[in-house]
Amino acid sequence: NDGRIWVPKKLEDVKAIRAGKLKPSQIAEEDRDYYLERRYPAFGNLVPRDVASRAAKERCDAGYGVNETGLAVYLDFNTAIERLGKDIIKQRYGNLFDMYEEITDVSPYEQPMQIFPAVHYTMGGIWVDYNLMTTIPGLYAIGEANFSDHGANRLGASALMQGLADGYFVLPYTIGDYLSHKIQAPKVKTDTKAFDEAEKGVKEKIAKLLAINGKQSVDDIHKKLGHIMWENVGMARTKESLEKAITEIQALRKEFWKDVKVVGKENDFNVELEKALRLADFLELGELMARDALNREESCGGHFRTEHQTEEGEAKRDDENFVYAAVWEYKGMDQAPELTKEPLNFEFVHPAQRNYKD
Repeated sequence: NDGRIWVPKKLEDVKAIRAGKLKPSQIAEEDRDYYLERRYPAFGNLVPRDVASRAAKERCDAGYGVNETGLAVYLDFNTAIERLGKDIIKQRYGNLFDMYEEITDVSPYEQPMQIFPAVHYTMGGIWVDYNLMTTIPGLYAIGEANFSDHGANRLGASALMQGLADGYFVLPYTIGDYLSHKIQAPKVKTDTKAFDEAEKGVKEKIAKLLAINGKQSVDDIHKKLGHIMWENVGMARTKESLEKAITEIQALRKEFWKDVKVVGKENDFNVELEKALRLADFLELGELMARDALNREESCGGHFRTEHQTEEGEAKRDDENFVYAAVWEYKGMDQAPELTKEPLNFEFVHPAQRNYKD
């Protein structure tokens, strides 16, 4: 909004800042790289978050990150304060600035804030048809529970988009479809055998986890998974990084089932067991995300493959081959999932490649 994002142009300034010998406010205007304004003059600091996130990571990877870890860029409100006055900025961002100062002991009114991209929504949601009915007749999933809307700025469902699209436009038709289905559909006989098999599988998984008694905590293994995903399956990825991620996640899954330590008992309120069960799912989901990204030979919004970009660094789409929703069928823990492609048909609005240069 009112903030401008930048890093120092000179590496010696970066080193001085990291060493605490120089404050960002002491860097001359001509020695600042407002890289979003430089790269995207038509939009500047208002580019979408996937574009801004990749640009921040690129500057930090190039060695211009401004904190001790090298993983931060500046979000500077000084120009806005000069233009609008401190009182206006305080009305708009006072609570945010107060929280930032409480955490960092740095006032954003006097010095730029330090920011860096972080993991956002990465959920997928369950399958639904165009009326939001699941694979269970008569059962509908609305909002972030389903996979139907994917914002270009993230890897999973978009909360705001699904709240608006589902609530305003889709839900009225869902209700009508539900009433029609409820009247016409025959009663569905409960498959007790399938339920018993599912229950048995969960109990066996719990017993196995409690019996491992390894040396690593659930959090330790979870951090390893997060590192693999961030480095190889994140906002910018390559064929090589995705293949590496799949191999490393498969090895980490074996490590998990061999060396995780889950304390407590099955029938107790066991937070560690709950975390372990969730991590078992995350290990499978992480590999699936890597497989899906590897299969999609294009860049489209948050799905950015470094090999597929224009000379100016824009995401290069391939609508001829990849206009479909990828639905992956689980085939078992040690088997590769099976891909089903559901074509996406655009009648009134046609996909177009984004351009933030003009």
